[in-house]
Amino acid sequence: MFDGAPLLSIITFLPLVGALAILLIVQSDDPEILARNARYGALWTSLVTFVVSIFLWFGFERGTADFQYIEHVEWIPDFNISYQMGVDGISMPFVLLSTLLTPICILASWDSIKVRVKEYMIAFLVLETMMVGMFCALDFLVFYVFFEGVLIPMFLIIGIWGGARRVYSAFKFFLFTLAGSVLMLLAILAIYFETGTTDIQVLLTTPFPAEMQKWLWFAFFASFAVKVPMWPVHTWLPDAHVEAPTAGSVILAGVLLKMGGYGFLRFSLPMLPLASADFAILVYVLSVVAVIYTSLVALAQEDMKKLIAYSSVAHMGLVTVGIFTATQQGIEGAMIQMLSHGVVSAALFLVVGVVYDRMHTRLIESYGGLVERMPAYAVVFMVFMLASVGLPGTSGFIGEFLVLVGAFQANTWVALLCATGMVLGAAYMLYLYRRVIFGKLTKQDLRSIMDLNWREKVIFAPLIAIVFWMGIYPASFLEVMSASVANVIEQYQSAQIMSEGSSLAAFRPGE
Repeated sequence: MFDGAPLLSIITFLPLVGALAILLIVQSDDPEILARNARYGALWTSLVTFVVSIFLWFGFERGTADFQYIEHVEWIPDFNISYQMGVDGISMPFVLLSTLLTPICILASWDSIKVRVKEYMIAFLVLETMMVGMFCALDFLVFYVFFEGVLIPMFLIIGIWGGARRVYSAFKFFLFTLAGSVLMLLAILAIYFETGTTDIQVLLTTPFPAEMQKWLWFAFFASFAVKVPMWPVHTWLPDAHVEAPTAGSVILAGVLLKMGGYGFLRFSLPMLPLASADFAILVYVLSVVAVIYTSLVALAQEDMKKLIAYSSVAHMGLVTVGIFTATQQGIEGAMIQMLSHGVVSAALFLVVGVVYDRMHTRLIESYGGLVERMPAYAVVFMVFMLASVGLPGTSGFIGEFLVLVGAFQANTWVALLCATGMVLGAAYMLYLYRRVIFGKLTKQDLRSIMDLNWREKVIFAPLIAIVFWMGIYPASFLEVMSASVANVIEQYQSAQIMSEGSSLAAFRPGE
């Protein structure tokens, strides 16, 4: 159907076209009609984008590490900079994750967003364009434009439609992420002056001097670590999650946190393999601290959103461990964990949003015994809670199991400490579920609370299906990414062997 068509550009810029249409065409003197038309315009745009993106999954050639659906247009030829798009087994699943969560976010905001609805929907469609473009970009300058462009609509979503401390949280989110990204821009400039190109495909096979790799690695690390976020630069995340509207939290946890992990996997490991090997122990230490420390902090939370936000830091700590093990199981586990977390954590924020829309409080102590009035809600909450814990048969188990296998090959202590964090994860999620769902329904204002409506069931149904699909048949996801992951590991190991060979030659110059 799309033979010869620029499929990636269509998926990337279709939401932007929809945003422009809403901006220019959707007009009415009646605010109710204006809001309704903006909602339907955004929903249909995001649904069409998702349907088009599904062609990537079915048309994607398995068993090859080559980039596919490549598009190339000269942009700034005098400086050897071009508009390039393409996906491989590492980036393609994240494109689908972005296009799936956007219509879910718009549906989740259907009744809860009542002011400036038109601007809100435009912000989400612009955000979708930036997210998809970042995962598809094969030129460093194009990548950086999309990577930074994500900040603007997200800043507005938190700052305008967020909670009481929304302005503080929006600025904290913006400044933390921008500070790291400035260093990445300097690294991109250094790479350009060293090689004369910003073509990612060329740069992935370009050997950089060992000393230069260290500086470049730290510059990328400053940007990607904030996005993951790694301890101790994680403090913006709980504030942003608590103050963001429900859909903002969904997209923040579901996609934006994956940008850091994707950056490590796309750039740090294959482009800077010597520095990645040298500083792997630093990543292990920070990740283990994140897994254990933020799990303990989550146990002490009284706000449901804050508890899930801290759990996100812990889960992403497992991801960074898996990536820097540089093993097939570790990296594939990190990929599955990112995709699983993108679905499960997003769903948990939606679960919190359901009761918040009804009761206007997120405090755990305000609930209890909801199973009596909301049995369908209790079942949905249970599925995602168990997936977050890593119950076998759910997506969470596959990712965590593979990461631990990879970590065990790299360092047994790291594997043991990560496993400790998983035990704590079960403790805080089961604690949350017991306090909210079970017990006696003693609070008078909960006696009239309504169960899930049809719109909320439609939102949760695809997410539940994906959780069990990934948990029961993970091979369908692993076969997409395995060749690309194997290629990253081969580049990484080849660089280590060449480095050891040159070190031996320098040590024995007479031979």
